[in-house]
Amino acid sequence: MGITIIYGSDGGTTQGVAKRIASQLQARVVDIKAATTDDLEGCDLLILGAPTYGLGDLQYDWDSKLKLLGAAKLTGKKVALFGTGDQTNYPDSFVDAMGILYDQVVAQGATVVGFTPTHGYDYTHSLAERDGQFVGLALDEDNQPSLTGKRIAAWVDHLK
Repeated sequence: MGITIIYGSDGGTTQGVAKRIASQLQARVVDIKAATTDDLEGCDLLILGAPTYGLGDLQYDWDSKLKLLGAAKLTGKKVALFGTGDQTNYPDSFVDAMGILYDQVVAQGATVVGFTPTHGYDYTHSLAERDGQFVGLALDEDNQPSLTGKRIAAWVDHLK
């Protein structure tokens, strides 16, 4: 069944990250706007990616598709998460969207994999931080673009 990456993106940053991850995992990539329940359920590993907007808001396409995610049968499914955000201009809500998606999939019985360390970031609060770790891969393409490739590679290795 393989790996499916489902992302939301307005400006293209999160889409670009999804494609970079997909190239390393030979994964299928689906925009959340076009996603179906089969896309969410029909894989061995589901990877969800979302940018955080404003003061911790979920990207619009994800927000409008939360019912679809909520209807998916995720009990026992392995789910990994990645999020893009701006830790300098929004230090109180850095990658909050990833935390929102985490809460949703955990409530549905999914097993989340791919937690990452918080060191190397400069933020004050994040809904995506649990027990001193991010619930997935946190990326800041605005302020730390030179670290993205290294962070993706380490995360992909961890997922494998």
